[in-house]
Amino acid sequence: MAARPPGGGDTKEPEAIEFGIAALDARLDEADVSFPATTAELRDALGDQEVPYDAQGRSLAIADALDRVPQEKFENETEFLDALYPVFDEARREERGVIASLRDALPF
Repeated sequence: MAARPPGGGDTKEPEAIEFGIAALDARLDEADVSFPATTAELRDALGDQEVPYDAQGRSLAIADALDRVPQEKFENETEFLDALYPVFDEARREERGVIASLRDALPF
């Protein structure tokens, strides 16, 4: 007979942490956005929302992310998310670079 997992009878699954494109996708679902859309229309619809780009909760404003993308019009949601993926990935890598440098500096 198998033992029950700990949890005090609570059968709820733990909440997942969304960041990067998954978090941005959730913001799109909540906003009044239709495609095709321009960068200006997306800014108007999404405002100055911050989107976490890593599991620690560090975030990037959608307006700042849009500034890093040269594209001015997106035909559909997939095209928009694909264009912003490298922006969030770069933010994660830049942050990891600082932390990795600090770890390398420690003597232990």
